[in-house]
This record gives sequence, structure tokens and C-alpha cells, in this order.
Amino acid sequence: MRTSVFVYPWDVNGDPDAARRIADLGAEQVTLAAAYHSTRALTPRHPRHRVVTAEHAAVLYPAGRERWHGRVPAPYPAGDWAPGDAFGEAAAALTAAGLDVHTWVVLAHNSRLGAEHPDTSVVNAYGDRYPWAPCIAQSATRAYLVDLAAEAATRPGARGTELESLGWYGLAHLHAHDKTAGVALGEAGQYLMSLCFCLACREGYGRQGLDPDALARSVRTALEPVWRGQVPDEGGDAVEKLLGAGPAAATRAHRDTTAQSLQEAAVAAVRAAAGGPGFQVLLHADPVPYHCGANVGVDPAHILSVADGVVVPCTGGAGLVTPFAAQGRGVIAANLTVVAGMGGSPGTLRADAEAARALGAHELRLYHVGLASDADLAAVREALAVL
Repeated sequence: MRTSVFVYPWDVNGDPDAARRIADLGAEQVTLAAAYHSTRALTPRHPRHRVVTAEHAAVLYPAGRERWHGRVPAPYPAGDWAPGDAFGEAAAALTAAGLDVHTWVVLAHNSRLGAEHPDTSVVNAYGDRYPWAPCIAQSATRAYLVDLAAEAATRPGARGTELESLGWYGLAHLHAHDKTAGVALGEAGQYLMSLCFCLACREGYGRQGLDPDALARSVRTALEPVWRGQVPDEGGDAVEKLLGAGPAAATRAHRDTTAQSLQEAAVAAVRAAAGGPGFQVLLHADPVPYHCGANVGVDPAHILSVADGVVVPCTGGAGLVTPFAAQGRGVIAANLTVVAGMGGSPGTLRADAEAARALGAHELRLYHVGLASDADLAAVREALAVL
């Protein structure tokens, strides 16, 4: 199985041994961050530092001045964690080591944008804003995400891209010092808490025949048993039971059409910017359309008619591969965490990869070799030698 490993530019830049060490793992490709959210990351082998703090979402290359002059939203430059063309410097080193480089582009996930421009954020049924989650129904945000995808995805030297969070973001997010696990929401509760009631979404619900004020009241009413500890059943049927079949279908119609049209526009913009055939465009995706987050919920048939394939979360099991494989088209990459300290299982990588392949995965993605311990990397090296 063709394998790509996730890497940050700061894992490579300033470490003369990093590119060769990554290449020696046995992967053919690197998925290198070009636009990324805020994070605090270990760099356990770097000769100059051990912790990198990326203070806000940023592009890890010089953004185009003509493209972004005077616009809001616009991408933020990185600070000293990724100065200058950090992506380009790392990509050159990795390419010289014999690795194909694809960009890793995080899109609708940006806490600084929400803090500085609150009106861009998702607003829940209680009026609470989610500053980490730009609302993808807003026209200026959509234009920003499409242009960011086109620019960040097609950095010089890249042979393809993986677009993360190209869809709805919601409540479920590891925000700074997150303390939201005190009440078990279940899938239905997560969905209801992720419904947006910004002006653009209120208008969208209106086009679906819903009164947005009445819908917000219905959402709050539906969530009352959840706050009392009554966890709803899993799955889309639970949303219908809580909200009613008609309103549930109408909210889904608004959200599905909004996300799908954005995905179509972003993929088309990336392909146009790439300027030729052969540039691979994948989406990080979940086959349950109402799911939110980094792996956006999609309709498998639709997304595989738009993009070249998907990257599917498979840590803990590869079952999400099946609905994509059933379409009989496109690249399906199983994403496995190989950092033991983050819940991964590098020791079972071979068995996990073979299980994903049996369900229809064609490729592997390994998260994340820059964060992994030496023992984790040894297990990865051993597994890739026989896959």
C-alpha cells in the first residue's frame, strides 16, 4: 500500500537529519503542513528545540499579497514557529531525500479568525459563538476558504494535496484547555449543538421553509433531556426523534448543500491553480454526512465524484472505509495514528493496515512521524518493510 506520513515544517527545518530519517521509514510520500491551526507540538529529535508553540492558525509560506490585499477574512502569517517560506524549505529537503511531497491544508478551523472577527463564527441555538469554527454558509468565508485552498494546496514542488476541515466544524473540537466532556452528548447531541444560527444560516433555514427562531427553540427543547443526563441513541434517527423528521431533514438539506457546493468550488479552484493533470486532490472525510470536524461528514458518492479520493480516520477500526469503497472509484487512504502516547498503536500497524486494505483502502496515512517516539518510529519502519 502506498504510504504517506504527516509532517510539520518545523520537524524538518533546522534538523539536517530529519528528511533522511523520514525517508528511511519506508514511506513514499510526505503530507506536509502548508496551512495549519494553532497547536503545541513536541519535536523529540530536533537539535534546536523540543516544543513548538504555533500560537494561531497560519499559512506556513508567504501568502500572496495581490490575492489577499484588503480582504477579510485573510490568512495570517506564521510567527517564529514557521518563519518565511517554512513549507518550501522543508519541501525541498524532503524532495531531495526522494520523497513525494503533498500539501496538508487545514481550512475551516481558525480560532484567531473567530476571536478577531466574531461574526464569522458558528453560533449555536443558545447564542454561543464557536470562535474556532468559521461558518461555511457565509459568502466572505466561503470565498476565503476557496482561495486559501487554491493557494496553500499548490505550493511549488507539491504533487498533490489533502484538504482537512473542508466542511462544517461544530462543538466537538480540542479547544485550548477543553472542558466540554462533563455531559455525554452522543452523536445527536453533538449535531444539535453544532447547528449554526448566524445570519447566513438563519436565511438558509428560511429557504428550507423553517422559521429560524422556532428552530432554535426546538433545538434547545430537544437538548433538555441531554443536559439531564439522558444520552440519546446514536445515528441520524436520533436527531429525527429529538427534533422531528421535518426540521431534521431541512437542517440537513441546508448544511449538505452548503458543504457540497463549497467542496466543489474548492476542489475546482485547486485544480485550476495546479494548472495541469496529475495533481491529486484528497479530502479528509467521514462517510456520515452530519458529522462535523477535521474529517468532515460527506456523502461518499458525491465527494468521490468531486475529489480524487478521501483520507478516512481508521484508528480504532477501519469500518468507515466501507461506504467509500462501495462507490468503486477514487483513492481511499486509511489514516492510522502511530503515536502511542496519543492513542495510536504502532505495534499493530501491519495488522491494522491489512484490515483496512481488506475493506477497500488503497493507501495509508500515518499520523504523525514528527510527534512519534523513537520506539514508535521503529515499529513503523518494521511494518512498512513488509506492507
